Amino acid sequence: MKKHRLLSFLVVALALLVLPVLLQQGGNAWVRIVDMALLYVLLALGLNIVVGYAGLLDLGYVAFFAVGAYMYALLGSPHLASAFPAVAAAFPNGLHLPIWAVIPMAAGVAGFFGILLGAPTLKLRGDYLAIVTLGFGEIIRVFLNNLDRPINLTNGPKGINQIDSMKFFGFDLGKSHSFFGIEVTSVSMYYYLFLALVIVSVVICHRLENSRTGRAWMAIREDEIAAKAMGINTRNLKLLAFGMGATFGGVSGAMFAAFQGFVSPESFSLMESVMIVAMVVLGGIGHLPGVILGALLLAALPEVLRHVAGPLQAMTGGRLDSAILRQLLIALAMILVMLSRPRGLWPAPDHGKSLANVNVK
Repeated sequence: MKKHRLLSFLVVALALLVLPVLLQQGGNAWVRIVDMALLYVLLALGLNIVVGYAGLLDLGYVAFFAVGAYMYALLGSPHLASAFPAVAAAFPNGLHLPIWAVIPMAAGVAGFFGILLGAPTLKLRGDYLAIVTLGFGEIIRVFLNNLDRPINLTNGPKGINQIDSMKFFGFDLGKSHSFFGIEVTSVSMYYYLFLALVIVSVVICHRLENSRTGRAWMAIREDEIAAKAMGINTRNLKLLAFGMGATFGGVSGAMFAAFQGFVSPESFSLMESVMIVAMVVLGGIGHLPGVILGALLLAALPEVLRHVAGPLQAMTGGRLDSAILRQLLIALAMILVMLSRPRGLWPAPDHGKSLANVNVK
């Protein structure tokens, strides 16, 4: 059994390593789709801590994604130096932080905003919590859209460009590199970075799930009053859930800014939060393999349906917009999945049902 498991692990690892090299033969667009799918996996894993483990419905999760992206954009672009003469005098060559500083800073800043969101919502549940978190996400987006005056901090709706690419062990991931005669493009280099972050995140989430803290979160999710009666500090654990989930969003946002080289408030709309929640629910709330599956499907499905929406638009004589038609097809697919698999595509296995098969004498 162990040999089969080890063999399966090696096959999957080899497939993941060669995947971008094979995809780039058909163009960088396919590798870019996989890169964005991995970023959404990272976001879904973070939201799963809040929604899946602690049972706190968060519809403003994209705010932490935005905080991480703008933090890296400000520290890795000429914008601060052009807007603030004091920064230009102190750093004439600009701020170019290494990856070892970027990831902890993105996680820390986003975690602080997560606790800031969680503090006033400790006594809220269900729909009320969803409304407050939704408002928080919109507040962050509006702030990013309007903080271009009187002090130009975010450059408003025009966004921030000329963002540095990520550099790792002397490798600039924004450039192509050659290994053993095989050219690896920049999007493929980012693929390996995102894949490493996803693997680390899965390990962290798995350890959290089986830890004492994870079991306390699940007790709060099932019955908060009973958990409090058993001596669980629900206040601190809720804040910890918001903070831990937000760190994943902050790291993912920083990677997004480095990958795109440009950020603007339009990338952090309410629809993004809804899509991330849908990934968690579609895959299976609280189940890591299901969450990963849901994120990969919903991230890649719009691009696949792009090839379907075109012919359908032609059949209607061009009366239907292809973008709207693509969203309609995604919605129909999600409805069909939820009707056939109400607990998600890959839900957590049920426990305690084995007693039903015991013969009572």
